[in-house]
Amino acid sequence: MTLLRLSEANIIGTIIAFIIGLFLMPLVIAYSEKKGLLDKPDERKIHSHPIPRLGGIAIWISAILSFISLIILSYYPYRSLLSGLLLGSSLMFLLGLIDDIYNLEAKFKFTIQIIIASIVFCLGVKITTLFIPFIGLVKLHPLLSYFGTIAWIVGISNAVNFIDGVDGLAGSVITISSVTLGLIAISLTPADTVSALVAFILAGSMLGFLTYNFHPAKIFMGDSGALFGGFLLASLSILYQMKSADIKMYVPLLILAVPIIDITFSSIRRILKGKSPFVADAEHIHHKLLRLGLSQNRAVLVLVVFSIIMGSLATLTAASDTTKYFLYAVIISSIMIILNRHAKNGEGK
Repeated sequence: MTLLRLSEANIIGTIIAFIIGLFLMPLVIAYSEKKGLLDKPDERKIHSHPIPRLGGIAIWISAILSFISLIILSYYPYRSLLSGLLLGSSLMFLLGLIDDIYNLEAKFKFTIQIIIASIVFCLGVKITTLFIPFIGLVKLHPLLSYFGTIAWIVGISNAVNFIDGVDGLAGSVITISSVTLGLIAISLTPADTVSALVAFILAGSMLGFLTYNFHPAKIFMGDSGALFGGFLLASLSILYQMKSADIKMYVPLLILAVPIIDITFSSIRRILKGKSPFVADAEHIHHKLLRLGLSQNRAVLVLVVFSIIMGSLATLTAASDTTKYFLYAVIISSIMIILNRHAKNGEGK
């Protein structure tokens, strides 16, 4: 018998993921320092000393253990698409972890990402329709469905990874986006219980990480955490799109506005310069804000506020619930302020 209702499962899952992440992070920091698995400064990085880069381990473990805890509590939303989410995100995490340790070539990573996205596509997470203004809902040819799904999953996964260049930015954007997707999933008729649960657990995992990641960061999420979070956001947005039959299917473009804008302009800029769009540089949005004279915290605040505004517009568009919008904005803003203050207090001590 199910012991938990959906709302309780979301709350408990988020809290469990947050608490586990909170306790795991110091262990991962100590292990990374002991093994020398540190992100060292270079010409395109802004930190001045080596920092542990395996935060993704704690993020992934806290999310998985949260699911296991809900199983023990007799709540687990069995559904075929859930296997795609868990398998795909875990494979992305593993790819990122290997890259964090061995520094893989960009082309090899890109190839493996396509393979992982293809596996998820075969498990049912796919873009099958597209709403075209003045025409209506159009069913996509299987090949278009495949290429569109792969491009979205791989693109968003890397886009989230690209914005992971300033303390607290990627984790904040992932948290805001996942909370937004979770709220929208609940508002659907019928509610998408799987997407909501995954989204809130991801948010809880990221909040545990953010406690140690705001400037001055004690640990980075690395490719393992960024690809894990980015993959889940991409997949959850596809699940939402699968349930939409009108212009609302484009709501994820608002939710993921920060990484989408960043990767779009970064790719265009690199291509125009004759460079590979997958080679990292120091020309991302957060780098430009820093060059304008903003501190790391203020640069993150600007992009976080923009992400909150876009997420709020997405919630209003998809759910038309102004009360939820205000609660959402206040809760997220409060969390960010509290964590930021915590980081500053830690710096002072």
